[in-house]
Order: sequence, then structure tokens, then C-alpha cells
Amino acid sequence: MSWDERFSGTDFYYGTEPSDFVTRQAWRLERGAAVLSVAEGEGRNAVWLAAQGMCVHALDGSAPALEKAHRLAEARGVSITSEHADLTRYIWPIGAYGAIFGVFIQFAPPALRAAIFRGMAQALHPGGLLFLHGFSTRQLENSSGGPKAIDQLWTLDLLRAAFAGWEILHQADYDAQLDEGPGHAGRAALLDFVARKPAA
Repeated sequence: MSWDERFSGTDFYYGTEPSDFVTRQAWRLERGAAVLSVAEGEGRNAVWLAAQGMCVHALDGSAPALEKAHRLAEARGVSITSEHADLTRYIWPIGAYGAIFGVFIQFAPPALRAAIFRGMAQALHPGGLLFLHGFSTRQLENSSGGPKAIDQLWTLDLLRAAFAGWEILHQADYDAQLDEGPGHAGRAALLDFVARKPAA
């Protein structure tokens, strides 16, 4: 199933409420911060961040998903900007954002993941914050969502290596119960990673 097919219905595949990780970590952001949400999907995280006063740009490869994101934003009385982009060919801006979120972006095999991580680093301004949240390699034991390819799942060691030299503000490897629409439901093995880009 393509992402367009997955997101083409009227229901929200991952629900309309933000990830718990986003709500737990957003205190680190200043109101008015320029935020990029990568592979945002149907808008649940971007819309919530906009409601907290952030200037949010949502990036996704699915046009139907972004259409739903804008409808959700309108329903919640906020605005977001969006960009329909193929991350395999995306030209990342330089130093454009104070914060970047990547929440369950594990569609990418290792080479593409490395390119996305480099792009995220480039798009953050010095001192900007990176927020990553996704499934641990232990998720293969669960049926609550995520890819079934272990090389698309994460470990904290992988994330620390990808952002070597960054100040790690928060990291966690834990189990939790997901209730995020039909796409993420049940016990899950999760990772949190929040880091600050070096100032120089």
C-alpha cells in the first residue's frame, strides 16, 4: 500500500492527537519558534505544535496527507504551512529552523535515513533542537506498528552516532502502550532522542 492510499480515506490513520513524546518535550521550545516536522503525515503533531504558538512547516511525500493536515488545522483554529516533497530528492535548507521533529519516520532504509539525518542537521540553525521519536529494534516483537525490517528500526547507539558531538538533552529506550489510531495500537518498544546542534 502506498502512503497516498493509506492516507486517502476520511479517517486519520494515526489519529488526530499528538504523540505523547511531542507533548512531553515541547516545553523546550520558545513560543514563535520556527519548527519543521519531517514526514508529518496527516498533521497531528504539526497542528498541536501550531496551537502552542509555534510557526510550523510540515513536510510530507503524500498530498492527501497534507490536505488532511490543513483540514485538521482549520478545524483546530490554527495555521500551518506545508510542502509536498520526495525526501529521496529533497533539497534541505540551511539553518532555517530552530527545531526539527522526526516522529515515526522509519520508512527509510539506512542510506536514505543517513541522508535525512544529514538534511535535518543542515536545516537546523546552530544551537537548534532535534526531536526524534520512533520504534526501537525491540519493536519486532510487537504488532503495534512500524516496519518489519530491523535495519529501519533504531537504537540509541545509532542516533548518538548519527549526531556525534551534539549535546544530548534527553534519551530513552522504553516500552509503552500506543493508542494512535489504527496505525499505532498496542504495546510498543520506543525511543526518544532530543539533542542540540553545536553552536559553532
